[in-house]
Amino acid sequence: MINSMTGYGDAQLEEAGISFLVEIKALNNRFLKATVKLPDSLTFAEPEVNRIIRSKLARGSVTYVLHMRYTGDVGAFDVNSAMLERYVTALRQVVSLHDRNHSMTIDLANILQMPGVCQLRTFTEREQQEMLAKLKVLTETALDGLCRMRAEEGKSLMADFEQQLEVIRDRVASLSGLTERVIDNYHKRIQQRTNAMLSKVGLSVDPDQVLKEVALFAERSDINEEISRLLSHTEQFHDVCRREDQAGRRLDFLTQEMLREANTIASKANDSEISHHVVEIKVAIDRLKEQVQNVE
Repeated sequence: MINSMTGYGDAQLEEAGISFLVEIKALNNRFLKATVKLPDSLTFAEPEVNRIIRSKLARGSVTYVLHMRYTGDVGAFDVNSAMLERYVTALRQVVSLHDRNHSMTIDLANILQMPGVCQLRTFTEREQQEMLAKLKVLTETALDGLCRMRAEEGKSLMADFEQQLEVIRDRVASLSGLTERVIDNYHKRIQQRTNAMLSKVGLSVDPDQVLKEVALFAERSDINEEISRLLSHTEQFHDVCRREDQAGRRLDFLTQEMLREANTIASKANDSEISHHVVEIKVAIDRLKEQVQNVE
């Protein structure tokens, strides 16, 4: 069954003084484009996150965001005590030389912002492996939620597809009964016009010549082959929707082929009623094409 390309999924975990929140959003895209946003301390996990995303999704513009917050005693930064002490010592020397009235103070908060004082916390190799294990579970859980939403939207798309395919089938069924009438009308018109022209000079129409002209017209305006192919494409479209999870590219190709057949029928049409049916067929195909852009 088809899936939509749009969806959202998330997953949360709080463990060992760290809170994690993974959010994944997906929008339409012709190809798979994944944007992964991780905290600086977890950039080592980006290849694994990308691998998991690509193992579950085939198309779409995917944005993956990991929010990490420290809730326990351990913080996101480590303070370099030696560097802090050097800054304080240097500042005290400056104060003692230039502030004889002892009116100047040292702001510790500003010192903590000095280069090298607060360093981003790093993880040991063992901690990295533990983090990867957690992120894998969170990522897969969030992706499962996103895929469920995509599947639900896919059901809505399928219902719309069925409606448009039915319109095409109904209009094609109407076309099938019109081709013989068009040829008969052409036969009558050419015979009447020829008789009217030749009667003025006292000549008569050669029936064989008329039949040859009608036969040429019938061959040029025959749309049975196009009708057959168009119906075949609608059946393929329906089957692909039912069988394949990642059907977007194939459905896009089939709608192009449907439109090609409809345009050929339109170019051969020599009847206003046929043209009317072809217009409705092309409107339905355009709706299919538009909705197919949402299919994974």
